[in-house]
Amino acid sequence: MRFGIAALAAILAVASPALAQEQLSIATAGTGGVYYPLGGGLAEVINQHVDGYAATAEVTGGSVENMGLVATGDADLAIALGDTVRQARIGTGRFEGQQLAMISGLASLYMNMVQIVTLADSGITSLSGLRGKRVSVGAPGSGTEVNAKAILAANGMSYDDIEEQRLNFNETADALANGDIDVGFWSVGAPTSAILNLATTQSIRMIELSDEEIAATHAADPIFAQTTLAGGTYTGVEGDVKVMGIPNVLVASTEMPDDLAYAITRALYEYTAELSMIHPAARQITVEFTLDTLPVPLHPGAARYYEEIGATVPDRLLP
Repeated sequence: MRFGIAALAAILAVASPALAQEQLSIATAGTGGVYYPLGGGLAEVINQHVDGYAATAEVTGGSVENMGLVATGDADLAIALGDTVRQARIGTGRFEGQQLAMISGLASLYMNMVQIVTLADSGITSLSGLRGKRVSVGAPGSGTEVNAKAILAANGMSYDDIEEQRLNFNETADALANGDIDVGFWSVGAPTSAILNLATTQSIRMIELSDEEIAATHAADPIFAQTTLAGGTYTGVEGDVKVMGIPNVLVASTEMPDDLAYAITRALYEYTAELSMIHPAARQITVEFTLDTLPVPLHPGAARYYEEIGATVPDRLLP
């Protein structure tokens, strides 16, 4: 089929904006948690409401890996646990000797809950009961493993006390169901699909931390806070459960153009309702939550958004 010059020009005029779109990569985690669907929702918000950009959510190993992806430029945005983000920024913990000073914050998204799950008939009812047991501490490079290690260490335990396995969310659920492990850690928003699915086929128990264990964990790392997993969140877990909470944050490199960081931050808040339709965890996205919990300084473009809407940005978050 041949087109006249005028028709061809019209076709190119329509096609050129799409061709000119710059691709953005959002590092998330495995498909069995909240990061991936929430990252997909954020990608759709960017595609619809940030002119000139098209975003895609990428499956990754989780928080630790995501910091490296942002630092190397292999991801433009990443979702990660607050303690991992802080460690990357200042060069401690898993990032000892490799300070990633380019990591900057755009927003806090929602509060993770460290959920420690066993089967109801395992006989394991406490954190100390993990000694000598087969325990999935999360995928390599995940925030779950960082959190599991921190909670164990704060309460006088280490991998020497357990038979650790590094499985992702879905693998952990399968291993519990098959009897290949005794306990699994999930650091994720609730509810999460891997535990929901497990609870439909198995009777589960959520291991609750004691008040002393919660206090010890918070004392070791103040970014942890006590929160409550509501009874009924999962089949068979009827009562409320005290768990440790930790914020999940959206980060970018300081090399991201200020105007782009501003546009993404603005779209995040203006279209939170759209994200909430993807996953209810997005209902926690508020300016107040960000300014209270963000563990690293803001990207200059994001800071411009908060100042523009009249929010008071704490000194610790100023770029």
